[in-house]
Amino acid sequence: MERFQKFILLPFILAASLTGLGSCYSILSGPTNATVLAGSEARFNCTVSNGWTILIWLLNTNPVLTVINFHGAIETSDRFTSHSYNNSESFTSELIIRDTQLNDSGKIECSIQKIDGNSFAFLSVQVNGSLLIKNSTLMVKENTTVEIVCEALGWSPAPDITWMTNDTLIDKSRYVTQQSQGSNDLHNALSLLTLTPMNTEILTCLADIEALSNPQNTTIAVIVGNSTLESNYGEDSTSTWVIVLAVVFSIVGFILLIILIWVVVRCCCLKKGSTYENEVRKISVKKKTDDHLGNRQRSGSENQGYVPEEQHYTGQIPTTVSLPPMSTKFTVPRSDLHANSASKGRPQRRTDYPINPKKIRNVTHV
Repeated sequence: MERFQKFILLPFILAASLTGLGSCYSILSGPTNATVLAGSEARFNCTVSNGWTILIWLLNTNPVLTVINFHGAIETSDRFTSHSYNNSESFTSELIIRDTQLNDSGKIECSIQKIDGNSFAFLSVQVNGSLLIKNSTLMVKENTTVEIVCEALGWSPAPDITWMTNDTLIDKSRYVTQQSQGSNDLHNALSLLTLTPMNTEILTCLADIEALSNPQNTTIAVIVGNSTLESNYGEDSTSTWVIVLAVVFSIVGFILLIILIWVVVRCCCLKKGSTYENEVRKISVKKKTDDHLGNRQRSGSENQGYVPEEQHYTGQIPTTVSLPPMSTKFTVPRSDLHANSASKGRPQRRTDYPINPKKIRNVTHV
């Protein structure tokens, strides 16, 4: 882009050089040095007498803006723009650099392309970093020496650090400041203040660079405690803890009471439920036992020698029945003595037994 711009501007530069050999215009007022914060705007003015042809703005020898008489400004970047002011005797070109960066620092030059026809200034872009003290409040005892650290990070250039107590500057012999190189061409600073406070003080750490209209600051309150203050503080702290513990114990006791009531109710419900279940279980077991015994009785072995009883006569039975007299001795004819062995094995039923003798059924259970 820069080569292309130089190529475009070359004819105008040659024309200005040729026409400017016999001319008498010059730079009446050149740019002045400027120091700005990164991200802000930087402005430079260059005033030339009438009769000029071309004016070129350069940043670190690189052309960034060209202004041609009767044509106007030729802008090649949104960051570099210009304003123009005319009167009857001169012309003023204002260069505006937007969103300045740390690498924009350097030489700013206004050139009208003739011998001794240039003027320059310097641009300084600075970075405002962070500033902090770790604690906002510090409690110390009487006659106690303390050290307070103020830390500045990410500055360019390294800031100048000072201390104040109750809006009064502290002597530099009471603190030490060290600087170190950070990342991205930035700088860090660390300031250590040593003091023995006698009363409560408000300490302020200030960091300043040229681009800041007012120094950046941070504060810390140093509270000096005495015996009375400590005893009062201890009593207040003790009473506060007593109240807190009482409230906590009350809440815990209430919760435990609710849990105890719930456990008792739960146990009663479970006991009732278990008693009912035991009764039902006992009834079920007894029923199963009876069924089992009945099955065992029904499944007993039958006596094969059992002869069923004859059916009883259901009609009217005579009140008196005449039975023949029975002999107390059995008489066996002799002819029966010579019977075969088969007849001996089975006894013969005699007809002189009483009618319908009582039969007994034998059942064997296994």
